[in-house]
Amino acid sequence: MDCVSTAAHVGGSQVLGIIPTALVEGNFVGKTIGEELRVATMQDRIWKMLDNSDAFIGLLGGIGTLEENFQIVF
Repeated sequence: MDCVSTAAHVGGSQVLGIIPTALVEGNFVGKTIGEELRVATMQDRIWKMLDNSDAFIGLLGGIGTLEENFQIVF
């Protein structure tokens, strides 16, 4: 996602990183491109993503990415 968010930001698009606090505190997050919004849970993250997005692109990832894609589609 780093490459995609960087390219979008450089191209003039708004980039918003929505990150659960536990991931920030656990030092699982790298450099944020654009604006960063911290939320309490993964479920909150998905709701904020739905509230703040016009479209979604599902990239390859793990089980968490698959879950997010299903929740956004259904």
